[in-house]
Parts: sequence; structure tokens; C-alpha cells
Amino acid sequence: MDTQELADRLEITGLLARYAYAIDSGQWDLLDEVFCPDAVIDYRSSGGIRGTRDDVKAWLAEVLAHWPARLHLIGAARIELMDGRARVSAPFTDTLAPTREMTGMRTEGFLHGGGYYHHRMRRTADGWRSTELVEEQSWRIAH
Repeated sequence: MDTQELADRLEITGLLARYAYAIDSGQWDLLDEVFCPDAVIDYRSSGGIRGTRDDVKAWLAEVLAHWPARLHLIGAARIELMDGRARVSAPFTDTLAPTREMTGMRTEGFLHGGGYYHHRMRRTADGWRSTELVEEQSWRIAH
């Protein structure tokens, strides 16, 4: 593995972490540092939408407001690099929950799930960006 490949793999791993942080913190504009403006993002396997980066940012802000406490864990990614492009598949688990205060009031609504994130990425002038994300949700439980 040469230096460029190591650098690419580290940057892509950082991009996956930035994605999880943006979703969990609700800082939707951080997704601009993850996705190209014309990226297609597909959450249909979990009952969501398929749309552009801006469509998905608006949808996430609306839908995830119901679960203000969120935590995503993204596992070891399989990264296939090829001439400034990459295919990336990474397992994930997530927990969507009401806030601590809401839980104290016996609010129900925890969701736990997992599956895989499949990205197509390309190297841009601003670094690696995802041009496509397809979420493959394998399981979901609610309590």
C-alpha cells in the first residue's frame, strides 16, 4: 500500500465519522462536507426517502426531530479504490431515542437498528465526497 492509498483510506474513514456526527448532532450542513451537491441518498430500506443532498437534509431535520438523542456507530469499512473513485461498504448500528428528560417522563420511542451503508465516492478538489449512499437496513426493533 502506497502513501496515497493510505491517505485516501484515512480520509474516507474520516468522512464516515463526519457523516455519523452530522446525523447524531443534527448539524445538517455538515453533510455538505460528506456529499457532493448532486449526490443521491437512498434511505428507502428504512422507510425513508430517496433524494438529493438538500432534499435529504430537510427530510432528516423533520423526521429525526422525533428522536433528538441519536447515536450511530459505523464499523470497519470495506474500501475499494480505483482511479479517484471508491466503493465503500460499512456496517452500522444506530439508536434513536427520546431525550433523557423525555425518558424521565416515561416517554417511549427507542429504536435500534443496523445494516450497511453503501457509498460511491470520488475525490474532488475539496477531498473525498460521496456521490451516492444506499442504506441497507437489515434489522430494526422498537421499544
